[in-house]
Amino acid sequence: MNALSAPARLDAAASPGGRRQRSRADVVINVIVVLAVLAAIVVGLSTHRFATVANAKAIITSASLVGIAALGLTLITIGGSAVSLAIAPTVAAVGMMFLSAQSLGLVPALAIALLCGVVITGVQGAVVGYAAANPVVLTIAASFAITGLAIGISGGASVAPTGSGYDRLNATPGGVALSVYVLIVLAVAVEWTLRRTGFGRSLYLIGANRPAARVAGLPVGRTTAVAWLGAGALFAVTAAFTAAFNTSANVNLGGTLTFDAIAAVLVGGTSIAGGRGSALRTLAGAVLIAGVSDILLLRGYSTGVQIMVKGLIVLFVVVIVHLRTKGSRA
Repeated sequence: MNALSAPARLDAAASPGGRRQRSRADVVINVIVVLAVLAAIVVGLSTHRFATVANAKAIITSASLVGIAALGLTLITIGGSAVSLAIAPTVAAVGMMFLSAQSLGLVPALAIALLCGVVITGVQGAVVGYAAANPVVLTIAASFAITGLAIGISGGASVAPTGSGYDRLNATPGGVALSVYVLIVLAVAVEWTLRRTGFGRSLYLIGANRPAARVAGLPVGRTTAVAWLGAGALFAVTAAFTAAFNTSANVNLGGTLTFDAIAAVLVGGTSIAGGRGSALRTLAGAVLIAGVSDILLLRGYSTGVQIMVKGLIVLFVVVIVHLRTKGSRA
């Protein structure tokens, strides 16, 4: 009887009745998602000053600062490295370097920032890729090391710009922040890289099944390290824009950026287990997270409440994705 029970269950799942059960579950999930979106729209429209052009610009500007960093995290997560918990410390340290190098000019300062971001994050990626280190534990340790080094060099003081070139990053062509245009261009570039290059295809395969990728002869260590190098460059771009916007930088420059970037990536549908994700969906996730933060801010809620709500949104999305994946495998 037991030997026959498993095939019987498989036949039931493959039967029209099994498909109807899955379709009903999909309908329920879709209804929940639609209701959640409608509720968010209603709350937004009923919030004073939310539906204004000026506020829309503020939302997309905020989304750009989170989104560029989230694009870097998307590369890391798709490759099966879970998440990096050192984004905010990296952005803070690189932002301090960017402003302190302003006396050399904007372009050299940007080059130094990119180099610092690539080195800081690339070293972590090399350890994850070649030594198979746990990325969560590694990036926790890295965040402490980066913060401690930044405090030691700066003496815990804020870094002021040594020149005025940084202010060009605060330009608003067409009335929209320059960082928004940069985010869109980078999102398209990252999406193209993921979908149209050998590196992107290898990254998806490695994230989906790392042992199988090794057996197939894919360069797992090198591909993982390159993904982290790209993430480091994107973190550096975020650092430059964030430091320029704040006109000073200290170890707290990154704020809640780590959690916001993780939220944007997961809300965008990138699998925490790796092997699935999209830069364009991460872009949409960043806008959603920025919009939620804006609504809560306009309604007078504290930073703690904002973080809690964003956490609940991430939990909701992860559960929905899990249910959809489980249903597709049934």
